[in-house]
Amino acid sequence: MDPVVISTLRLNLVLQTPAEVIAMIEAMPPEDRAEVSPQWLQRVRATPAGDPWALAFRVVARDGGSVVGSCAFKGPPDAQGMVEVAYGIDPEHRGRGYATEATAALTAFALADDRVRFVRAHAKPDNAASNRVLAKCGFAQIGETIDREDGRVYRWERTRAEKSPVSQL
Repeated sequence: MDPVVISTLRLNLVLQTPAEVIAMIEAMPPEDRAEVSPQWLQRVRATPAGDPWALAFRVVARDGGSVVGSCAFKGPPDAQGMVEVAYGIDPEHRGRGYATEATAALTAFALADDRVRFVRAHAKPDNAASNRVLAKCGFAQIGETIDREDGRVYRWERTRAEKSPVSQL
């Protein structure tokens, strides 16, 4: 089976195998590893290769092939048609628009699935860069919630009817 690849102007989002996801998590610094949801990691271990709703994507720069970060869905579309996205760009590659480009592509991928009515994301109030990424990708901040792992977060959503101002090349 060929891996799922979502291509943009500057990036390829390459779906990883369960073993690759686990190796990526184990290679993270402890403070970053602490941000990974134990429930999501458990789901990864139980998932067969090729499932874009349960596994992470490597974010790869097309000009040189270096891995610049990762992104993922936090699970398959739920009964209300909601799917949640998560993303992270490695510190040395931040500030180049990669998070925006990857998030826009992942969101477009989700909204192309008939089961998905809206895409959700959460960002910590003090993470201005992440909040800007979501705004640039056409998400609307709809309020705040308490995440059991991250504490207080802003809730952002984007519906199928809303258009992203970011080009999907």
